[in-house]
Amino acid sequence: MTKTLPVSRFPVPELANMPEDIRNRILGVQDKSGFIPNVFLVLAHRPDEFRAFFAYHDALMDKPGNLTKAEREMIVVATSNLNQCQYCVVAHGAILRIRAKDPLIADQVAVNYRKADITERQKAMLDFAVCVSTEAHKVSESDFAKLKTHGFTEDDIWDIAAISAFFGLSNRLANVTSMRPNAEFYSMGRG
Repeated sequence: MTKTLPVSRFPVPELANMPEDIRNRILGVQDKSGFIPNVFLVLAHRPDEFRAFFAYHDALMDKPGNLTKAEREMIVVATSNLNQCQYCVVAHGAILRIRAKDPLIADQVAVNYRKADITERQKAMLDFAVCVSTEAHKVSESDFAKLKTHGFTEDDIWDIAAISAFFGLSNRLANVTSMRPNAEFYSMGRG
């Protein structure tokens, strides 16, 4: 028999008791994915922060541009691994597998993106994202120059940095709240 563990060390509000806009957003996600990712339930504990978090998340992750949606997820998986964030590695690893249409990519990027079956451009992108995540104070013009040799624009570089920084916040909240990945994420995109 499997023990059911809580999804957070903080209270998780009942769906019926959430503000209408948050409840509607969560129900929309449930309709699309077939389940409610625990991040939505955990962050609903603080409605104003929920709204701000997902507004910035969507601005970074859903925008058109030179970075593909799969590349944006690569950034999340690589940096979340460094921050030892189980939730984000598992959840965004599932999204990466789906967006890249590759059942192996998320595991490769999470364990060691330098050995992953990705392009040199993507490795340069992840090198920069990792630097932002772990040693942002060392970012220099040479980092920008290297990225530009791979075709990244100033806006792309901002996006790489912003995704890395945003998920640093997300990783820390997930760890402090003991956010558990949904079981559904583990098999998504593998078949």
